[in-house]
Amino acid sequence: MTVRLLDFHADWCGPCKTQDPILEELQEDLGDAFELQKVDVDEEQDVANQYQVRSLPTLIVENDDGVVERFVGVTQREDLEDALSEAGA
Repeated sequence: MTVRLLDFHADWCGPCKTQDPILEELQEDLGDAFELQKVDVDEEQDVANQYQVRSLPTLIVENDDGVVERFVGVTQREDLEDALSEAGA
């Protein structure tokens, strides 16, 4: 099963910059357990609209069955780990 973490962000978003190190650390530690996809909402508005992203940062954990969890705002590592585990990572 493929597990994805979509990170909806923008260059001008301050909280997104706070989220980045948390995501980088998570990816380093969990490696191939999930796929991190960074989505710049300014460049990929169609994808942001598809997921109905209205605030940044928005993090969406999904697997082959669809969206498992959605987080809006800076999200702590533990919450992301729980959601990734629930999704099958």
